[in-house]
Amino acid sequence: MEPEEQTPSSSKKVVRLSIIGVIAIFVVYFAFTKITHALTHESTDNAQLESNAVPVLSRVSGYIDDFKLLDYQQVQKGDTLVVIDDSEYVLAVKQAEADLLAAKAELSSAEAQIPTIGSDQDVAAAGISVEEVTLKQAKRDVARDESLFKEGSITQRQYERSQSAYQTAVQMLASSKSKLRQAGTQTGNANAQIQRAKANIAAREIALAKAKLNLSYTKIIAPASGKLGKTNLKSGQYVQGGQQLFSLVSNDNYWIVANFKETQIEHMKVGQQADIVIDGYPDHKITGTVSGFSDATGAKFSLLPPDNSTGNFVKVTQRVPVTIQINKAETVKGMLKAGLSADIDVKVK
Repeated sequence: MEPEEQTPSSSKKVVRLSIIGVIAIFVVYFAFTKITHALTHESTDNAQLESNAVPVLSRVSGYIDDFKLLDYQQVQKGDTLVVIDDSEYVLAVKQAEADLLAAKAELSSAEAQIPTIGSDQDVAAAGISVEEVTLKQAKRDVARDESLFKEGSITQRQYERSQSAYQTAVQMLASSKSKLRQAGTQTGNANAQIQRAKANIAAREIALAKAKLNLSYTKIIAPASGKLGKTNLKSGQYVQGGQQLFSLVSNDNYWIVANFKETQIEHMKVGQQADIVIDGYPDHKITGTVSGFSDATGAKFSLLPPDNSTGNFVKVTQRVPVTIQINKAETVKGMLKAGLSADIDVKVK
C-alpha cells in the first residue's frame, strides 16, 4: 500500500499553524514579561532633569561698564560676570574716609582739653588753700581791731580797713571755689564730648565699611560654575539694585524629579534602583537611586491649590514628586541639561 502524498493545502496549513504558534509564544512571553515587570516595577514618563539655577543679581544700581559674555556661555566660580561703573561708589568711599578723619580730629580735640582743665582744677584748688589762710588771718585781724577800736587805741578808719580786708578774703575764697566747680563741670563736658566723638568715629567706620562693600558689589562675581542663561544685557545699560540680571545653571549637580501617581508609591522606598531614559538621548542607559519623597503632592505647590470642600468635587489621582539621584553623573554630564524630560522605571520588588 503506497503512502499518501502531502497536498499543497495541508503544507500551507502546517506553516500557518507554525507561524501562529510562534506568534502565540511571543505574545505569551511578551505578556508574561510585561506582567512580571508591572508587578515588580513602577514607571512614569512625568519626570524632568533638575539642576541648581542660581539667580545672578545686581546688589547696587548703576550703568553697566563692561559686559562681554554670550548667552549660554560656560563660566567658572569666581569669574567676573558684569562690571558696573564705580565712579559714584569710589567717591562715596573717599567721602566716608574724610568723615572718619574729621571724627578722629574731634576726638583728639576733646581729649586735648582734659590736661588744660586739670591744670585749672589744680590752680583753683591751690587758690582755695591760700584764700582760706588769708580769710583766717583777716578774721583774726578784725577781731583784734574791734577790741582795739573799742579801747580807742586805733582809729575807725583802721578798723574799717581790717573789715574790708576780711570781706575781700571771703569773696576771694568764694571765687576760688566757684572756679573749682567750674573746672569740674568742664571736665564732665569734656568727657561727654570724648564719648560723643568715639561714637561718631564708630558710626563713620561703619559708613566707610558700607561704602567699601558697595564698591565691591560693582563687580558681579559668578557664585558657582555653570552655564549662563539668556542675558539680554548690553554695556551702558542701567540696572537697579536687587534686579535679577540672568540665571546661572550650575552643572555641579543634577537629579531627577519624577511625579508618580499616589497609587504607585506604596512599595517605593529610598535607596531603590531606577532606570532612567532621557528623551533626548534614548540610546544611553542611565541608572539612578531613589533619594527622597515630597511630603506634599504637586497640586499643593500650585499657584491655586484645589479646594475639595467645594460642591463640584471630582476625585483626581494626585502626583507625588520623587527625587532620584543619578549614578555616576560625571560620566554623562555632557548630555545632562536641566529641564529635559525622562522616563523613570523603579524596581520596587
